[in-house]
Amino acid sequence: MRNNRRAVQVSFILLAICAAAIVVSTGAGAQFISPLHVVKAILGQVPFLKEIVGHVPRAEEVVILKLRLPRIAAAVLIGAALAVAGAILQGVIRNPLASPDVIGITEGASLGAVLFIFIFTGTVSIHWMPVFAIIGAFVISGLLYVFAWKGGVSPLRLVLIGIGISAAVKSVSYMLIISGPLQLADRSLTFMTGTIYGMSWDKDVLTLLPWVAVLLPIAWLQSRSVDIQALGDEIASSVGARVQLQRLLLIGLSVALAGAAISIGGAIAFIGLIAPHMARKLVGPAFGKVLPVSALLGAILLLLADLVARTAFLPRDVPAGVFTAAIGAPFFLYQLYRNRNR
Repeated sequence: MRNNRRAVQVSFILLAICAAAIVVSTGAGAQFISPLHVVKAILGQVPFLKEIVGHVPRAEEVVILKLRLPRIAAAVLIGAALAVAGAILQGVIRNPLASPDVIGITEGASLGAVLFIFIFTGTVSIHWMPVFAIIGAFVISGLLYVFAWKGGVSPLRLVLIGIGISAAVKSVSYMLIISGPLQLADRSLTFMTGTIYGMSWDKDVLTLLPWVAVLLPIAWLQSRSVDIQALGDEIASSVGARVQLQRLLLIGLSVALAGAAISIGGAIAFIGLIAPHMARKLVGPAFGKVLPVSALLGAILLLLADLVARTAFLPRDVPAGVFTAAIGAPFFLYQLYRNRNR
């Protein structure tokens, strides 16, 4: 009971921090907008609150609602999806170094997007690029599962083969970028770095929202399966779990979440590695508690990374993936050193 109460308290605190980060991030930029005006502009979209909160200048309202808020909403959805995808993988694979970008899911989605850019740009609507990214993530994950199969899939073999496939797929993506036209190569390279620049409500946020809204509750309903998988194959089998089938379904769920997020924000790295670790430190290992905390932490991390990316080097807008990698790479090395004897 005490642990449940702590998880609820932590979730509400993180929710408040996330809301504050949304307000601050929406107001920050080349044109500073006060937090009060940001709140008024957002609440003013609710019909019965519009007259109560008052109006903000039209120019500020356009900047908030049309330019910055879609980007902020996309950051929240992408960060939450990547964090939960990483939490599922770490629970299933039982490896603290597992995340979508480590075992090749991110690179598979990136390759799908790069192929779309090089083959179909100008002939097929850009709205189809997320589909290609998700297909790429599933294809590479399928290859990973096939290569890792040996009378079942062991977590260690899955990670080792995933690292190899990740490197190979990234090499193919870079080969396409180098061999293609400069304009398309620049666009592909930006996608592979990870950025949420130029997000829109209809093309980006509303494309990703159904994936997150459907898959996050499904992931939460699978909490018991993740907890059982974390006990090890022998114990999981002894309590009647269908280990390989559950593992396949859970990895598929993780791939779908990561692929959908990457298809919109590009190859944003290490959110899926860092957020679950932080969540377990705060609320313990039970996946039902880790999931909401991971989702909130992932959203906050990407919001803060994008805030720095937008404001630290004005008027330049640096890809958010640069800052998540700058934080995540040392964290990955630390975890590698910490788990060197396992």
